[in-house]
Amino acid sequence: MTSTPIGELLTSTVPMVKTLQLEYLETTPERAVLRLPDLPEYRNHVGGPHAGAMFTLAESASGAIVLAAFGDQLGRAVPLPTVGEISFKKLARGVVTATATLGRPVAEVIAELDEGKRPEFPITVEITREDGAVTGVLEIVWTLRPNS
Repeated sequence: MTSTPIGELLTSTVPMVKTLQLEYLETTPERAVLRLPDLPEYRNHVGGPHAGAMFTLAESASGAIVLAAFGDQLGRAVPLPTVGEISFKKLARGVVTATATLGRPVAEVIAELDEGKRPEFPITVEITREDGAVTGVLEIVWTLRPNS
């Protein structure tokens, strides 16, 4: 994998990340934090970020963890999201931040891949307003599909 920071890599290779101007604040194998700016073109009918923008923010945070945790496995497996469910909790207004956390130890997932399995792992993403209130939660499951 390249030595380019994950945020820069994803911004340059994933058009939607660039379109939404997502900001990568933290990216580790266990946690990623991204921010969606508050721009008029992203707002919905009640003045908050559009649900699609919030989903993309959260899914992008989960993808940053996947790349940080399993980027060294890309030569033998393709990471793919399999199921994602978002719950909207409170009205989001202004800048929102997504904080993603990996739900399984990295070594455990890689051990399953080593055994020839197709491991799955959950990632939970909380979307918060600037006042800290949780406005949404994405529960997403990813897999590492071994290359044929």
